[in-house]
Amino acid sequence: MSSDVTAVPAPPVATPIPSILSPRYRATTIGMVALVSLYGFEALAVAAAMPTVAHDLDGLRLYALAFGGTLATSVIGMTLAGRWSDQGGPARPLWLGLVCFIAGLLLAGLAHTMELLVLGRLLQGLGAGAVSVSLYVMVGRSFPEPMRPRVFAAFSAGWVVPSLIGPSISGLIVQHLGWRWVFLIVPLLAVPAAWLLRPALREMRAPARSAPGSSAVVRWAIGAAAGALLLYVGGQQHGQAAVALLVPAVILLALCSWKLLPAGTLRLRRGLPSVIALRGIAASAFFGCEAFLPLLLQRERGLSPLLAGVALSLGALGWFSGSWLQGHQQRGWSRRQLLQAGALMMCVGILVTALALQPGVPLWLALAGWSLTGLGMGLIYPSLSVLTLSLSPPDQQGANTSALQLSEALAVATTLAVSGSLFALFLQGDVIMGYLLTYAIMLVLAVVSVVVARRI
Repeated sequence: MSSDVTAVPAPPVATPIPSILSPRYRATTIGMVALVSLYGFEALAVAAAMPTVAHDLDGLRLYALAFGGTLATSVIGMTLAGRWSDQGGPARPLWLGLVCFIAGLLLAGLAHTMELLVLGRLLQGLGAGAVSVSLYVMVGRSFPEPMRPRVFAAFSAGWVVPSLIGPSISGLIVQHLGWRWVFLIVPLLAVPAAWLLRPALREMRAPARSAPGSSAVVRWAIGAAAGALLLYVGGQQHGQAAVALLVPAVILLALCSWKLLPAGTLRLRRGLPSVIALRGIAASAFFGCEAFLPLLLQRERGLSPLLAGVALSLGALGWFSGSWLQGHQQRGWSRRQLLQAGALMMCVGILVTALALQPGVPLWLALAGWSLTGLGMGLIYPSLSVLTLSLSPPDQQGANTSALQLSEALAVATTLAVSGSLFALFLQGDVIMGYLLTYAIMLVLAVVSVVVARRI
């Protein structure tokens, strides 16, 4: 009697994913996260210092533009950086963007009029948009796909510390050194951080097949930036003046967005277009709530600015927790499942946060809702970045990454301008109705996020 013994091959051993801080990737990771952290610190620190700046420079009439200008001009920086990265790698747009970012900070820090400070902020936004897209392209070119979720989780972590201590440090700087150092201190730290990226940038080469250049795209980006600026200016007006600015701004912004974003984005076509659209929709819901939450807590619930800042920090911690979870979860959840779970969390979180409008509702419940909103955003944000790189061929990673961030910038600008205008209508009367309309808009956007997540 004979028997045939068939050898059963051993199951393949899973290759462990290298650490993003392993010797090969350490300098690149630290340099990128440091730049993200500095950008986050600067944004929050300037927000805390701007009331003093506007008072000293007699520039309250340009207060909103000092914030909105950076978001608007970042659209141009994102577009240029995306195309340059596809054509010749991310090195040139990163260094040029860093120069613009630093020059804008220096101009704002040394400005003696509000007009010059706003000009510095516009230049700063141009550079920040270019740097952010360049860093995303670096992730796609420097790290293998299994490592990218952890890199984006590290990016989110880079925002946590600034979210916790940025406003407090800014207050100390304004009180003891003067507000100008809020702008001037960041360039001293940004240059060493960027210097760590030189070895990785030298190793990158342009794709074998690069996208053709087109000056028309730059013109559309300039048009979108102009539309976004008009939205911010129009949102501060009243009556016919507001209509005269907002209507052409919306038309211009819609037309330019149609040309700038990938085909099918505004129609929520399945696949990559829905990924890019979801970034703008989800970001609008989150940042729209974040913009009005401190005002609600201070004006309607009597919290001090410090405690209202702590409330925002809870959302940042929730964001970081969700980001860490999506990068380390072992359940095998797909990106689509993570997006759907995150969108549902945002729906529930925004609804619970809005309960703070009722005096009888305990504040801890509303703050728990905001933490849940941040947790959902933490699942969504890096997942969309991972999907964009995964669904993009190397020669289109820059353009699609640029489109991802353009979607956010344009959508958030539009949402804040519209919600801000509605809120202003009720400010002198039924202010609670103003809050309700604002949070209703954000809740609708969160619900739309659930629907769009199913189309990924």
